[in-house]
Amino acid sequence: MTDRSIDKTVAECARYWSDTGVPSERVVEMRDELTDHLTEAAAAGQSVDSVVGADLAVFAEAWAAAYRGSARVNGHRDEPTGSSAIWIWLTIGLLGMAFAAVAILAPKGADVDAEQWRWIWVGAAVILAVGELLTVGFFLLPFAVGAAAAAILAFMGVSVPLQLVTFVIISVIFLAVLQRFARREQDSEDTAQAGATRYVGMSAVVLQPVRHYDTSGMVKTGTEEWRATVDSDIEIPAGAKVRITEVRGTRFVVEPIPPTAD
Repeated sequence: MTDRSIDKTVAECARYWSDTGVPSERVVEMRDELTDHLTEAAAAGQSVDSVVGADLAVFAEAWAAAYRGSARVNGHRDEPTGSSAIWIWLTIGLLGMAFAAVAILAPKGADVDAEQWRWIWVGAAVILAVGELLTVGFFLLPFAVGAAAAAILAFMGVSVPLQLVTFVIISVIFLAVLQRFARREQDSEDTAQAGATRYVGMSAVVLQPVRHYDTSGMVKTGTEEWRATVDSDIEIPAGAKVRITEVRGTRFVVEPIPPTAD
């Protein structure tokens, strides 16, 4: 296999991180950090492939997983940024313009007729659904469901005030359900992350040499095998005993155990 260039490797990883929902400002930081790592590795005589491994997607996901884990530890969740935020605000703006147009163009002193409201709700549901497809995080889906419910009532001839009330109630209920589901998923991920930290402080045996700029390092603790790295510029040979100091994404960070410490 031909060794990858640093620029191409960094660009492919950055594209993967963006596509998997890592905030744009964090992608810039990760890209710069990876560039520095690969440049230092190259200066030390190591190839790009020896750092990222045979599967670049696995390498990129390990970095993304490490970011998501640190975000949970710091107690915050990603907010919509970049193109996602643009689509959210564009969708909200279009809805506001649509309702404003109805209010302005409707005959003075008269309510908008049932036919108009049917298509207002249908249009709102479609716009919100499309906006949801172009964003992440289920920010617009509850309102699309609420608009669809209101549209059904409009076609059934239900009064406009009841349509508006239904839109609000359905949207709020569906939003609450999605948030509860998202929290449950988040708690499951947090539990899995916390479960991995039980390895911190345990000893392991090196199966494949562990280096700072190489993701091929492998250790075994008990019956489980994990990828491993080391933060210092050393190489820990196969057969050596190490202590696990941190769980970083899908890898252990280890340090050698001096023979006298056994």
